[in-house]
Amino acid sequence: MKILIVEDEDLAVKKIRKTLADVDADAEVVGVTDSIKTSVEWLRNNPSPDLILMDVELSDGQSFEIFSRLDVKSPVIFTTSYDEFALKAFKVNSVDYLLKPIQKEDLDKALLKYRQLKTLYAENTASVNVDSIVQEIKQKLQPKEYRKRFLVKSGQRLVSVDVEEIAFFFSDGRLNFFKTFDNKKYVVDYTMDELEDMLDKQKYFRISRSFYVSINSVEQIHDYFGNRLLLNVKPAVEKEAIVSREKVADFKKWMGK
Repeated sequence: MKILIVEDEDLAVKKIRKTLADVDADAEVVGVTDSIKTSVEWLRNNPSPDLILMDVELSDGQSFEIFSRLDVKSPVIFTTSYDEFALKAFKVNSVDYLLKPIQKEDLDKALLKYRQLKTLYAENTASVNVDSIVQEIKQKLQPKEYRKRFLVKSGQRLVSVDVEEIAFFFSDGRLNFFKTFDNKKYVVDYTMDELEDMLDKQKYFRISRSFYVSINSVEQIHDYFGNRLLLNVKPAVEKEAIVSREKVADFKKWMGK
């Protein structure tokens, strides 16, 4: 198997070479490139390798740029330093992701996956749609754009409220509201489920079906019956801010980050 390594860190290249030798004696590294520019030049001037091991972040930008400059024919296994939770979202049938530093077992599994698909590639009954894969991965890696402000009614006028000013969102069963840190209350024209996609999960947590709390509004946390938690939040809220039993473990992790 002829393999091209696209990686800009010398130590990582050495690690990949050693790991490849450990898991597949027939693997032959036919080239090593360290940037978008050198990768494009290598691919233009050499036969397509059987497989490419490609780092996402290179010295001159993200390796996705390579695919916009030429038609990559080879299957690609991306390597990245992103956490495992993000990696799960990037799995597709024709390409794999390996978390750096690359572990022997992970590379072994990825190569096995490649071998299993090799026959399909050879028969052209399946092909690597690299462009669509790259677009999907780029979308996943780009920071999500969260709502920055809400336009709400205040008497007979409309006001724009920055999300950073909002202490919590809550529902009374009929309407949904939010309160700002200066204790102003507004009706918000979105459901609790819709708000879930709008709010930065690092800053807001849905403690129950009817309550989102800002991390900056939590003053005290108390044990509560039924294996739940009772929060003291600022400003004061008309209803109790209770973390539901199924949310407790995740809430503690969120507060401890």
